[in-house]
Amino acid sequence: MLLSRFPRARFAHLPTPLEAAPRLGAALGGLNLFVKRDDCTGLAGGGNKTRKLEFLLGEALAQGADTLITQGAVQSNHVRQTAAAAARFGLTCEIILEERTGSKAADYVGSGNVLLDKLLGGAIRFTPGGSDMNAALEAVAEEVRARGGKPYVIPGGGSNPVGALGYVDCAFELVAQANASGLKIDRIVTATGSAGTHAGLVAGLAVMGADIPVLGVGVRAPKAQQEANVFKLARETAALLGHEDRVTREMVVADCDYVGAGYGLFDEKVAEALKLAARTEALLLDPVYTGKGMLGLISLARQGAFKDETVVFLHTGGSQGLFGYHSELEAYLP
Repeated sequence: MLLSRFPRARFAHLPTPLEAAPRLGAALGGLNLFVKRDDCTGLAGGGNKTRKLEFLLGEALAQGADTLITQGAVQSNHVRQTAAAAARFGLTCEIILEERTGSKAADYVGSGNVLLDKLLGGAIRFTPGGSDMNAALEAVAEEVRARGGKPYVIPGGGSNPVGALGYVDCAFELVAQANASGLKIDRIVTATGSAGTHAGLVAGLAVMGADIPVLGVGVRAPKAQQEANVFKLARETAALLGHEDRVTREMVVADCDYVGAGYGLFDEKVAEALKLAARTEALLLDPVYTGKGMLGLISLARQGAFKDETVVFLHTGGSQGLFGYHSELEAYLP
């Protein structure tokens, strides 16, 4: 179970804070709410992918890679953090951005994370929504090999068993913080998309025997598909640690009722969630992941789903993406 058995490049600012959110909790009917601030991991603005990249970069460097290749939606937080990690270690970064939402708005395709990808030196290419992204990654890897480079391919979101180790580590860290402060956590709530964060938490909590349920608020896939993706990856991650059977199907729960019109698509309900978090706790969320995760938390709390519970909301970062939605968000302000 020792994570020290795995190569790791250490650059995250850890541990991240675990903060009380009393004003937001009060607005949700007196919910005892805490926020795990993984927006504060430090790499080029931070975010959850930084934890995953410590293990992914560790493996890449151990293999002698000189080029990182990854993919994501146009306003991908994962891509921004991967480009930053490449810059930090002197590696080339090849980026494929999928036009998943179909938006051609100038701020969406040129500001926010896209602007930061360019600033960090990432080489960007765009591909239409619905493309075979795994095939696209392999095609770029072949190009790198043909020019004499050594590629290391990172899947979207950094969501494979190696990347998910970052959230096994987060589970260990969160439990240690709770123990040190005498906090009894009844539930963890987080956005769930490419599955690595959700799966890593489930695997980490399972292998240490911590009885804390994790609720993933889906941002893209239907419930059955999302839960199947998370369960598969959680089992694979636990298997790396020698404890695959400790992850059971009942541990994986996703609520996918807050996706709205689709992945990365913005609406008034998400805007209201962003405003409530900002104006009660000065928490800056993003419209794609944390905004919808917070929308789920708000809606479920108001329905009485967390009565008498202490809930930790895992803030996975992404506020840099707000600038890619400037024109849409501004329509709902002040």
